Amino acid sequence: MPLGMDNKDSRHADWVEKLYTRLANEEDARVCKAISEDACRVVSGNFLLLLFSNALTKIGDRLANPKTTLAWLLQALGAPAFFTGIIVPLREAGSLVPQLVIAAYIRALTIRKWVWVVGALLQSVAVACMAVCALTLEGAAAGWALLAALSMFSLSRGLCSIASKDVMGKTIPKTRRGRLKGWMTSASGLVAMGAGGVMILQAFRDGGRDSVMAFSLLLFTAAVLWLAAAGTFAFIKEFPGETEGGGNAITEGLAQIRTMATDAPFRRFVIVRALAMGSGLSAPFIITVAHQRLGGEAWWLGIFILADGLSALLSAPLLGRLADRDSRFLLQASLLSVFSLLLLVILIMQLSLPDYLDWVLFPLLFFVLGIIHSGVRLGRKTYLIDMAEGNRRTTYVAVSNTLIGLALLVVGALTGLLALLSIEVALAFFAACAVAGWGLSNQLPDVSG
Repeated sequence: MPLGMDNKDSRHADWVEKLYTRLANEEDARVCKAISEDACRVVSGNFLLLLFSNALTKIGDRLANPKTTLAWLLQALGAPAFFTGIIVPLREAGSLVPQLVIAAYIRALTIRKWVWVVGALLQSVAVACMAVCALTLEGAAAGWALLAALSMFSLSRGLCSIASKDVMGKTIPKTRRGRLKGWMTSASGLVAMGAGGVMILQAFRDGGRDSVMAFSLLLFTAAVLWLAAAGTFAFIKEFPGETEGGGNAITEGLAQIRTMATDAPFRRFVIVRALAMGSGLSAPFIITVAHQRLGGEAWWLGIFILADGLSALLSAPLLGRLADRDSRFLLQASLLSVFSLLLLVILIMQLSLPDYLDWVLFPLLFFVLGIIHSGVRLGRKTYLIDMAEGNRRTTYVAVSNTLIGLALLVVGALTGLLALLSIEVALAFFAACAVAGWGLSNQLPDVSG
């Protein structure tokens, strides 16, 4: 029985097993690669609990997205432009840089799901604080308060990042992890589309004016979603795992950094991941260009949220299956797509197009960028989970995330300076990085299957 229940709960267990089999999309959905026998017996229930909890957080991420919602909220509150430029690097780097130290403590735990639960609860509090700031503050005061709440959110997100990959690696077999992440992203995209549609209708009703109350409601909703996710994740059946390497955090962290020097495939992966950052960091620049050419009416925010959600809904399940089949190929294809799309955006920026073409092109470009970014994320995350097991997986996640967090701060500052020359120069930099990452990814070993 999948969830280890007695006979009176057999009907509940049956539908869990059937739903898992359908979502796994395989006749032999009970295959268990790279997990324990105990975990294999409850994989169907854990699959669904991971799906629901992570889908809830991904929905929250889309509602409180710094690339869209927080950027537009700062403008509505009259915060200086400095805050808009720093929110994306802060959100990403703040969750990544401390992970090398955090991982040393996590490795000492035999059960690690509670780390994720605590991180989700703290994120819920942080997002609720953002909503309160939006309702009570304006100008620079609102900007600083939002940055403080975002810092708390980002650090808490780091706890979830390490724990989620480790728990998934212990509870979900290979060839199922990519499609699990695909369904997570797809579910979040569906709800994000609904949120975007509501915002469009609200904006038309308000005559296109920015509505701080509408943004605050989005943030409060996101806070509730993280709270529900924490409760769901707590029910996952995780079995004790390895605890080696749980000593002094700084000593252990420095020791783990040496993995970059001694493990060539991992080193190449980290470099490829760094070169792929343009799939996410280019989005605010495209939004900036769209804002300039389309105007600042509030309904455009709803349209871009809707486009982003639609891209996830339509692409993520397929991309998840591709990640399970060959995560390296998905990563390579996505990097080439980043290069091609950014070159197209640069070309469009040189043209003076009729308004109606801009109205169609920029939401469409953002939609395609969402698909490509999902491909990059699913490809690299599935590749990282599959390339190692046990505590080595925790080490890989912590080292790569810490180094990428530092790289984000450097690249964020660099592209900010390049954007002072022109946005085209910044986008060209991301395009060059993407094609370089594609070339290096050809040297990565195949870890799928």
